[in-house]
Amino acid sequence: MKTAQLSGSSRANVGKKDANALRNQGLVPAVLYGTGEQTHFSVKENDINKIVFSPDVYKVELDIDGKKHSAIIRELQQHPVKDTIQHVDFYEVTDKKPIKIGLPVRLEGSARGVLAGGRLLQVFRKLRVFGLAKDLPDAIVVNITDLRIGQSIRVKNVEIPNVTVLDPANAVVVSIKKSRNSVDDSADDAE
Repeated sequence: MKTAQLSGSSRANVGKKDANALRNQGLVPAVLYGTGEQTHFSVKENDINKIVFSPDVYKVELDIDGKKHSAIIRELQQHPVKDTIQHVDFYEVTDKKPIKIGLPVRLEGSARGVLAGGRLLQVFRKLRVFGLAKDLPDAIVVNITDLRIGQSIRVKNVEIPNVTVLDPANAVVVSIKKSRNSVDDSADDAE
């Protein structure tokens, strides 16, 4: 899993009025929980935007007033119109406690069915997984080179060592559908 650095300063007051004052200063209110007590702090909006608005999932190395914490983003709240980040919840990660997180699905290769004119449908952009932070990959890479028209790859076909995929085993991750201008690619097998 990729790592990002983020520094913040602790908040003395917690409430709606103080949170709005922080947002007006270009800061985002945040909370860290998971191992004991909660820590309320704020981070710069530009710094958190680089982590949130990215296709990757990061393990964030937090530096809150000199104290180091390792965490993941559990939940974030955005403004309904402006899409600015209003609040971030961080969950502290340890090497002994497994976590649930959504990892991005990356497709690798050129599918035979697409080369024959089929349509590629990627149903899942992220898969929910459960495992230790040290065992989690940056992304789930699915090789689609051998996929033909009418074939699909399901969640049960995706294997990650020491990590459990939480999505339904029969759910389709990626498939190749027939299109109007597709040709029969079964003749390739005879050759």
